[in-house]
Amino acid sequence: MAERLIVVGGDAAGMSAAAQARRRRGVDDLEIVVFERGHFTSYSACGIPYWISGLVTDREQLVARSPKVHREDYAIDVRIRHEVVEIDLVRREVVARDLDGGGEVREPFDTLMYAAGAVPKKPAWAHTDAAGVFGVQTLDDGSALRGWLETEPRPRRAVVVGGGYIGVEMAEALVRRGLSVTLVERDEQPMSTVDPDMARLVTEAMRGLGVDIRTGVRVTGLAERDGRVSEVVTDDGPIPADLVVLGLGVRPNTELAAAAGLPLGPTGGIRVDRQMRVSGVPGVWAAGDCVETLHKVSGMPVHVPLGTHANKQGRVAGINIGGGYATFAGVIGTAVTKVCELEVGRTGLREREARASGFEFVSVIAESTNRAGYYPGARQMTVKLIAERPSGRLLGAQIVGWSEAAKRIDTLAVALWNKMTVDDMTALDLGYAPPYAPVWDPVLVAARKAVDALAG
Repeated sequence: MAERLIVVGGDAAGMSAAAQARRRRGVDDLEIVVFERGHFTSYSACGIPYWISGLVTDREQLVARSPKVHREDYAIDVRIRHEVVEIDLVRREVVARDLDGGGEVREPFDTLMYAAGAVPKKPAWAHTDAAGVFGVQTLDDGSALRGWLETEPRPRRAVVVGGGYIGVEMAEALVRRGLSVTLVERDEQPMSTVDPDMARLVTEAMRGLGVDIRTGVRVTGLAERDGRVSEVVTDDGPIPADLVVLGLGVRPNTELAAAAGLPLGPTGGIRVDRQMRVSGVPGVWAAGDCVETLHKVSGMPVHVPLGTHANKQGRVAGINIGGGYATFAGVIGTAVTKVCELEVGRTGLREREARASGFEFVSVIAESTNRAGYYPGARQMTVKLIAERPSGRLLGAQIVGWSEAAKRIDTLAVALWNKMTVDDMTALDLGYAPPYAPVWDPVLVAARKAVDALAG
């Protein structure tokens, strides 16, 4: 009789695990059942703002593999619109609710893959029945928001609450759709994933795009008129709104896991080992935004909900479930985004994280250009490096620039991953040609400046 793998969650981590397990074990050897509460599988949630803006014209472009493809090409029994509501580790079975047809199904498993992702943080004031209030966590969420933009009367004023990645990306998307946009952030800066001196550059760019940015403002409620949202209530006064996007961050979706007895770590994510096995629970694996992982620089457990990690972790879990061997080494927090034409990248630790981790460090900011200064299209680029004192080991980096900036963070991520010092980095053999870089690449300029700061 074939073994049975049940997968909870049908997006990046869950379907990567299912696909890898299937490649290693045939249909007669392994039966795979996936429960997904939404309508879609294997899609790019990161692409939703670009579909909302109109840069991506067709929602199906965001779907890598549909449920039908998984069923027909991979022999994976994908059951969409089914939400797992109970996991019984003693009886080795899950209970799933059919969200469309009603009723429940109870399915046994030999191996369980938990990939339930993350859920939006939603404070008490955000719980409302008023139409026009949206999160942007899933493709179903994006579809609902896109539909609202085409509902009469058409919304004209949007308020985005929260200035993280999704907040700034959605603010840009809605400006591109012709709406008047206000972004509200309770901290003193949007983009708290970078240090305040770098975040100021992002703020200036967004204001240049026409976004009304209000920092240090707390939202306390939502007002409605005729069943539709009409205002965002703040401690700085009301803000008119026909559309509200909640971008307040996410937390690991682990309530079901905790109820089943799966161990959680200090971040609230599930504790797993390097092979993505759930610690101390035989036959159970977890990956993606619901788990915590090791930060390779600080050595601390972290929750970093990114599709890159989810796909890698799911692949590792699936290889091991299928009888192979693979490990996930950890993360260093590399991420990129763009606000209008401004590109933002970061990797490693910010200053406050380096300080909290007990590091002595220097930080430097270097101004350069993306191309040779005389070449048409040369634009400013700002690079920030954080280096351990006195060793000079790179601890973190941030880049903000107008063109060809974001992917330069990958050079710094590789240096960080391999524990290079800034002195080592000054000798990196980076490519040079006037259309692509000045003779001293901005990365090298920043490394030289960090060496000087350490010496001083």
